[in-house]
Amino acid sequence: MANADARPASAGFQDSAAGRRGMRHSTSGAASNAVGGYARIFSHPAYENLLSSEDFLRRLVPVLIVLFLAVVGVARWVQINKFAEQIIDTNRAELHFIAELLEERISDQLTGDETLPGEEDLKRILRDTVAARYLGRQRQILVTDKDHKIVATVPQVSRYVGRNLHSLVGNAHLLTMFGRSASSREIVVENDTEALAVHRILPNGLGGITLYQPKEPMMENWRYAVSTNVSLFVGTSSILLVILYAYFAQSARAREADSIYLLAQNRFETALDRGKCGLWDWDISRGRIYWSDSMFALLGIGHDKSQPNANILGFQKVAELIHADDTSLYSVADLVLVEQAEAIDKVFRMRHEDGKWLWTRIRAQVVHNRRGEPHLIGIAIDVTEQENIRRRTRTISTRLHDAIENLSEAFVLWDHRKRLVMCNSKFQQLHGLKPELAVPGVPYEELMEQAGNPLQGTEIIQGGKDSGDSRSYEVKLRDGRWLQFNERRTQDGGYVSVGNDITAIKRHEKQLMDSELRQKATIADLSQSRQKLEIQAKQLEELAGKHEKERTRAEEANQAKSDFLANMSHELRTPLNAVIGFSEIMQEELFGELGSDKYREYCRDIHSSGTFLLGVINDILDMSKIEAGRFTLDFEPVSVDTILEETLRIISREAANKEITIREAVQEGLEIDADRRAVKQILLNLLSNAVKFSNKGGEIFVRARIVSKCLRISIEDKGIGISKHDLSKLGRPFEQAQNQMTRNHKGSGLGLAISASLARMHGGKLKIRSREGKGTIVSVQLPLSHPDQKKQKAKKQEQEKTAA
Repeated sequence: MANADARPASAGFQDSAAGRRGMRHSTSGAASNAVGGYARIFSHPAYENLLSSEDFLRRLVPVLIVLFLAVVGVARWVQINKFAEQIIDTNRAELHFIAELLEERISDQLTGDETLPGEEDLKRILRDTVAARYLGRQRQILVTDKDHKIVATVPQVSRYVGRNLHSLVGNAHLLTMFGRSASSREIVVENDTEALAVHRILPNGLGGITLYQPKEPMMENWRYAVSTNVSLFVGTSSILLVILYAYFAQSARAREADSIYLLAQNRFETALDRGKCGLWDWDISRGRIYWSDSMFALLGIGHDKSQPNANILGFQKVAELIHADDTSLYSVADLVLVEQAEAIDKVFRMRHEDGKWLWTRIRAQVVHNRRGEPHLIGIAIDVTEQENIRRRTRTISTRLHDAIENLSEAFVLWDHRKRLVMCNSKFQQLHGLKPELAVPGVPYEELMEQAGNPLQGTEIIQGGKDSGDSRSYEVKLRDGRWLQFNERRTQDGGYVSVGNDITAIKRHEKQLMDSELRQKATIADLSQSRQKLEIQAKQLEELAGKHEKERTRAEEANQAKSDFLANMSHELRTPLNAVIGFSEIMQEELFGELGSDKYREYCRDIHSSGTFLLGVINDILDMSKIEAGRFTLDFEPVSVDTILEETLRIISREAANKEITIREAVQEGLEIDADRRAVKQILLNLLSNAVKFSNKGGEIFVRARIVSKCLRISIEDKGIGISKHDLSKLGRPFEQAQNQMTRNHKGSGLGLAISASLARMHGGKLKIRSREGKGTIVSVQLPLSHPDQKKQKAKKQEQEKTAA
């Protein structure tokens, strides 16, 4: 019935029954209940067990009470019956004893004539023999003669004397017939009075002695005992029934109280949880801290709620959760114990279970229990969001203040009561105010009275917008400066004012007025010069027409040059091939020996010169085709490894002659869509230049890799290098960098130009980096696939589909 999972500490909230007692005695104050939370925690399991069996006990208690009453009733009934039997047995024994005693005494008094003593003698014998205490409770002794006539009675009853025993006692014949053997008998005497009777026959049949005891007086004690037991039983039953009623009433009230308590506690825990709060109860003297479930949830710490002390943490464990830069529990304890602080209000960071830090505000009161031990009881509030907002607000405020302070204009903000909110140093300088005077809250009139630079001038309303929401005016200071003020009304009724120094503008206006006069004078001069300009414009138009004609003629001449070079290259190749072929035959001496080594040397010179000239002509032919737009590319898949291998094989002889080492760093499996002959020519030109301009015994590095969907081939040499001045000339047709090395290595100067042009035709580029005396790196970058190639493939596939 009670919720053990959400127990606040000893701030006045009690668990279940203990809680109800706490509610009844709440006026005793917080000090008397300061450590109630710990007692509840340790006693809580037993109370939980009691609550779990409460429904069973509610059904069992009535049954037990009924059984108890039944057992008591039956026991008392049996005891009363035994008491009745004891009374009867006692009276029976007394009757037998008296009868035997009387029989013996009377027998001793009999004479030899066998006659009974007289009445008076019998009475005397009876009185002397039987004590008075045995004649109480209406007990009667009758002496009869042999004819059963009553001759004497004790106590004396005159009406019985002379009567026949049978007329007085019912069933008297059973008594007189059997005598001693008849034992005791229940008889009925006159007035239907039941009695217990004993009869003894005197010797020689002279008569008999009859004793009877009426049952009503005999059972008087028994009836008293019965009435007493019945009264006690009824009283006991009534008391138990009242107790049973009180138990059920108390149980119902307890259930209602538990329900109210649970509802209040759930509301309290919900409020704590939704409010991001947690309850603390720090037993400072013992170093134990009680946390509510909401406090554990706030820090994301799991705990077994079924354990009795799950909500109690040690001092050290809580201290480890607090950020060392903020505060410590030791300092809080010093405030309470040393400085005798009555309340604590602190903000610090606590570590969440996931590692992040939460800003927490602790507000607690110092409470002492009956033993005077201090407890710090209060709540912890998650103020992370407020702290972040405060930090952001402070940052924004600082930035806003810096921004306003760094304005080139004077800035001031007044509230709706015309009191200063904030201003910058420009405003203070403008009005000659000391910084200590311009504090927030100072009225406008008071601040202006202390201004050291009062304004003078006339207000000028601009644009007709002086509606109370905004206005703009200009004033002139005593020192001759001009200021323009723009004021805007804020939403809260205040206004913001920005003042600009427009002295320069005013001076400029004056200068403009002065210059206006000068401009009017120059207008006349301009009208005269306008006519001259019109004449010059006509002349320029004529020159532009001539320039266009000359440019057209130059382009036609350049095209004619390219066509001439293309045609002449073919014409020059034919005889040159013959010269090279015949020189090779002569070198090989196919038709006989030449006879002289000079002839062999001349043949080698003829062959090398012809080969060099053929290369120059080929370069000229290729360059002319490129410039004339007649050089076409045939795109196909090209293996970079293969084409590099072929190029290196061609250039290897020349490199070997100069003892140059060529090193490769080529990514395997490289393939691009390109013109095989053009790529080979690019590589051959670049490698040829690298070998040509490398020193003897040098090294050349060839690298190839994929970069951003492009093939990048870099050729690096450690040769003579190129100066910065000559780098700009490279790539132009028929131009070379001029140095000692190039003077010894003649060429057409078309290699790099052709390579760069072929790279651009592929959609790529050629880049040269060089340092004079250190070497050169030439990089050519070609796309892996060419757009024209894709179009050709798509067109070919479309044609194949159409044909199919």
